Amino acid sequence: MSAVQNSSGDDLLVVTGGAGFIGSHIVLDLAETGSRVVVSDLLRSGDKWRNIARALLYDVVRPDMLFEWLSRHGDKVVAVIHMGAVSSTTEINVDKFVANNIRLTLDLWDWCAANATRFIYASSAATYGDGSAGFGDDESPTALAALRPLNAYGWSKLVIDRRVVDEVVRGRPTPPQWAGLKFFNVYGPNEAHKGDMQSVVSKIYPIVKAGGPVTLFKSHNPNYGDGGQLRDFVYVDDCVASVRWLLGDSMTSGLFNVGTGTARSFLDLVGAVCAALGCAPNVRFIDTPAEFRDRYQYFTQADITKLRAAGFDRPFYSLEDGVREHVRSMSIIGR
Repeated sequence: MSAVQNSSGDDLLVVTGGAGFIGSHIVLDLAETGSRVVVSDLLRSGDKWRNIARALLYDVVRPDMLFEWLSRHGDKVVAVIHMGAVSSTTEINVDKFVANNIRLTLDLWDWCAANATRFIYASSAATYGDGSAGFGDDESPTALAALRPLNAYGWSKLVIDRRVVDEVVRGRPTPPQWAGLKFFNVYGPNEAHKGDMQSVVSKIYPIVKAGGPVTLFKSHNPNYGDGGQLRDFVYVDDCVASVRWLLGDSMTSGLFNVGTGTARSFLDLVGAVCAALGCAPNVRFIDTPAEFRDRYQYFTQADITKLRAAGFDRPFYSLEDGVREHVRSMSIIGR
């Protein structure tokens, strides 16, 4: 049975970035429920295709051919789940963010609005910057205008959030359902293709497994000890569940934080990985690189009050339970 409310057996769901980290988990989840899934992504020459190898797919489309594909098959598409993006927080070529994160998203928004197609897209906790304006997913224009992202990635996501809300406030055409999901620090399997941009959990897993020392950044903020920097670490299955919930509730639209609501330290994270592998923590600290030291986030914590009020009542994985599941999955797939 399809995961999409009011869909028929012939309906299609398009997942951009569908072979990537969060996208591939969404694809696998939808395919397992019997939905007909179309993946739009660049696979290149690596093993990224393995992320979706076990899914029954309706089609795979290059991103540069997506709108031509939609012109032929768009009448069967009931939802676009837009996870495709340049997600590097250290990328310095801002034009990449403009082309991939802003322009493509707005084009898809316009297409979904014109074709009465539901639209769910990935926003980011990076829109909150250093958190001085809080971590509440208030979608009022005033609240969004107060946010100050620390990098171009966060800025590109905020551009979309503000434009979408402006369309809604002005009463312009919108998709019948729309949602921007502000993912916090997501971890889980299927990150290998991201290289240095993998989550800390995925980075340190092979190191801990091999018995080596884990390297963490020193704190350059007197309010936090070394390794005491705090993040809201959210397991990827919880992100998938938020998308599944939205697809099952076509009346819910808006911007929503997706995080556990609990900030944990990097030392907690190392401890969780070591506990899952049955070893003692071995940590050494290095200076945070000077080039992004002034853009480093010391604290993130999702306010999920709005998400809960909208009806998402699924419990989030604790850090320990999520890491344990991640380590179990990594042990099974061997990468």
